[in-house]
Amino acid sequence: MNTVSHQMAEKAIAAAIAKATSLGAPSSIAVIDHGRELVAFARMDGALLASVVISQSKAYTARSLNSATKDVGTWAQPGSPLYGLESAHMSAGKGLIIFGGGVPITVNGEVIGAIGVAGGSPDQDHEVAAAGAAALEK
Repeated sequence: MNTVSHQMAEKAIAAAIAKATSLGAPSSIAVIDHGRELVAFARMDGALLASVVISQSKAYTARSLNSATKDVGTWAQPGSPLYGLESAHMSAGKGLIIFGGGVPITVNGEVIGAIGVAGGSPDQDHEVAAAGAAALEK
């Protein structure tokens, strides 16, 4: 089974940092492997302290569900089939996050890990995470 290597994680983080910098959104960035274990992490200067845990939870959610966290949010709204999902699951201290910033990393059609970003708005976090994931999909 393929997974994210440390070298790949660092490449994704570099791309994410470049995007976060261009958006003026100092962020924490977490990259996890296929098994949802942390491979690499960076906290940019000025990123909020809470962003450390939130970025890791976003990556965990994206890999657990093989979906961007912004999409998970639409599934977990009142009246939707997965309403309450974010409060129903805790594992190793990582809750599920239902707003933008977590993106699966897919290479050759296979999900091999995920990247989570916290520090800007949910839309900015998604954009930064998507840039990091895209750096590995090329």
